[in-house]
Amino acid sequence: MPKLSKRLQTVSQEVEWHPIEGSMPEKVLQIGEGNFLRGFVDWMVHQMNKQGIFNGSIVAVQPTPHGRVLPKLVEQDCLYTTVLRGRQDGRVVDKAEIIPSISRGINPYEEWEKVLQTAASSDLEIIISNTTEAGITYMEEPFPEKDSPLSFPGKLAAILYHRYQAFSGKSEAGLFILPCELIEGNGGKLKALVKQIARDWQLGSDFIEWVETANYFYDTLVDRIVTGYPNGAGDAFMARLGYHDRLMTIGEPYHLFVIDGNKAIREKFPLDQAGINVKWGDIERYRQLKVRLLNGPHTLMSSVAFLAGADTVLDVMEDNALRGFIDKGFEEILLTVPMDNRVKQEFAEAVKERFLNPYNKHYLLDIAMNSIYKYKTRLLPALHTYTGKSEKLPEAIVLSLAALLVFYRPIRHGEKGIIGMRNGEEYAARESEITVKKISECWEKYSTGEIGIPELVFSFLGSRSIWEADLNEIEQLTQTVSTYVEQILLNGMEETLRKLLKDNVSPLL
Repeated sequence: MPKLSKRLQTVSQEVEWHPIEGSMPEKVLQIGEGNFLRGFVDWMVHQMNKQGIFNGSIVAVQPTPHGRVLPKLVEQDCLYTTVLRGRQDGRVVDKAEIIPSISRGINPYEEWEKVLQTAASSDLEIIISNTTEAGITYMEEPFPEKDSPLSFPGKLAAILYHRYQAFSGKSEAGLFILPCELIEGNGGKLKALVKQIARDWQLGSDFIEWVETANYFYDTLVDRIVTGYPNGAGDAFMARLGYHDRLMTIGEPYHLFVIDGNKAIREKFPLDQAGINVKWGDIERYRQLKVRLLNGPHTLMSSVAFLAGADTVLDVMEDNALRGFIDKGFEEILLTVPMDNRVKQEFAEAVKERFLNPYNKHYLLDIAMNSIYKYKTRLLPALHTYTGKSEKLPEAIVLSLAALLVFYRPIRHGEKGIIGMRNGEEYAARESEITVKKISECWEKYSTGEIGIPELVFSFLGSRSIWEADLNEIEQLTQTVSTYVEQILLNGMEETLRKLLKDNVSPLL
């Protein structure tokens, strides 16, 4: 079977391929060449190029000394395939497309001079990165005379300084910088690190002023599930494509790129003109949407659905009772999101469609990792807001809280935390050591008969080491959680769910 390269003559009719004639100016310098960037931003650049909107290519730079992607990318003439699989607009999508948006790749630890040459190019306009959350951190290191700095902020400082020198400090030589790392305020934090490193290296106040005033560092929020190479199914995909691709990248059709940017970046990087789901400005409200309406329902379902016998998110969405529970949870959470009803309803429906992705095995036990901490940050604020607005408890959110306590009931302890039991089979429930210790103490007292369910729940909800507050102060919460825990232990989760959905009222309200 032939390998993917520019010499490839034919591909399967299932593969979309728009070869780019000639070369495009290298407008983007990208630090990172992993699955996410290839399945997200690089895919977006190709969508713009296909429509003649952007007309620019990407230079991909290996972010760490021991990267394994770049050699494969170079071997394939910087071509790779995205396969977007899932549900979109109510239908199942399974689309393969060859992406030619990367013009070349550079290993900076062997070819740092080529990175600097690119930095000095008049074609360069944008820098994009994804070096993981750990990438935007400070590391003290010496100024590079001829070699690449190790850290990403160090590389960026050196790149900007070389550009500053090449263009004699002209303001029009400034760049648009879009970090895609999943940390809040990523653009602002990256700029602060670059300025700190510039001070460490004594690059001068004029350069620091140029970094501040001539360059734009944007906070971003990115959202798309990109799972990468289909391990275990590679041969089947190759047979379908008609060629061998070592960098095939699997992802979902849904995507969202939020850029807290001005008119200038919209003109330089016109994603919206290509039909890309991009939002400009006011990034915090979309972060809240994502936390409340994507991450929140994941946490809401994990312990409830797992105790009811489900293993994956798709299992949840295909079960009538669990789907009813999730729909109820969405209704409760939506009431707590201070945003236009149409915007948040559309986002919620898109999330449900993503949950129905038949190709994505998203395991509940993976989602449930550290789920008490996740409940505290994702669902507890919604619970507070809901009770403040409605003067009653949100039933689904409270049942999820009760289910967490039962989910973390230990039969023993293992290396990875609590070992629980479901239908005669053991499972690992991971949490922080402090939380594991407190919950274990509560269940130990219950199992010896020292306390009953009301005292068990009171102790759990009142633990400031877990919640940083006493949740027993929320009216009727202790009683309601106690009733739910008793029902789960006595009748099982499935029967508890059926009663909740049938009565549509909390047991004590």
